[in-house]
Amino acid sequence: MTAAQPPFSNQDQQFEGPVDVAHGELVFAAGDCASCHATPGQSDRLKLGGGMALASPFGTFRPPNISPDPVDGIGAWTVTDLANALLGGVSPERQHYYPSFPYTSFTSMTAEDVRDLHAYLRTLPKVSGRAPPHDPAILFGIRRSMGIWKMMFFRQGTTSARLDGDPVHDRGAYLVESVSHCAECHSTRNAFGAIKSDTRFAGGIDPQGTGFVPNITQHRLSGWTENDIATMLKTGETPSHGRVGSSMADVVTNTTMLPDSDRQAIARYIKRLPPIATPRP
Repeated sequence: MTAAQPPFSNQDQQFEGPVDVAHGELVFAAGDCASCHATPGQSDRLKLGGGMALASPFGTFRPPNISPDPVDGIGAWTVTDLANALLGGVSPERQHYYPSFPYTSFTSMTAEDVRDLHAYLRTLPKVSGRAPPHDPAILFGIRRSMGIWKMMFFRQGTTSARLDGDPVHDRGAYLVESVSHCAECHSTRNAFGAIKSDTRFAGGIDPQGTGFVPNITQHRLSGWTENDIATMLKTGETPSHGRVGSSMADVVTNTTMLPDSDRQAIARYIKRLPPIATPRP
């Protein structure tokens, strides 16, 4: 029951069809892929050799090489391999991924977005060399144990998005809850590292345990307008004439690349999040 089972086969036709590389670039930006997978110590965000250390209470995790290098990266992956990783948290070698890779959010991505992202990734520079291995805490050192974690906390294909029939809002729901995986940072987690549903988007201690991420519900952003949020996603500037910092500055580097319509959609969805108080440390 705990063995990793790829949810899709190479014969799955939903991942076949024409691709749009330009759209794949937007999916890449919305997904904030470069922020974790770019090779540390160099300025080209499209050299995706991985290796950045992500400290957490559950060990140190290092994003892998996802460049199109066929040996050290994912150049030999099929689009179905990528779908199994993004939507199911399963590698081509049939191993569970640790949820430091946010497949728990990506799981509701559309087949079209997965196809286009795969096509775009194949256009990027090949980077040789593999990232150092993860250094998980003892209890998480056996990958098969992630099968138990998934049984408890992961439901493939599901989403926490709140839809209301407004196309702009519902586009924002998809971006915020799935591709851009905003809740992965802006929520607190339980003892097993799963997001607490009652603190979703309410901020708190960051996933690495080194600081705090802000509450983005109406408990804190009630004074922000949709345009304030959209402007911040484009320029990094806040309504009080400050600037976002830390990991959010990287996020803005990516959201700047999105069309105005997507930033407005994200803003509308966030503006309509119900107020939730930030949990105490």
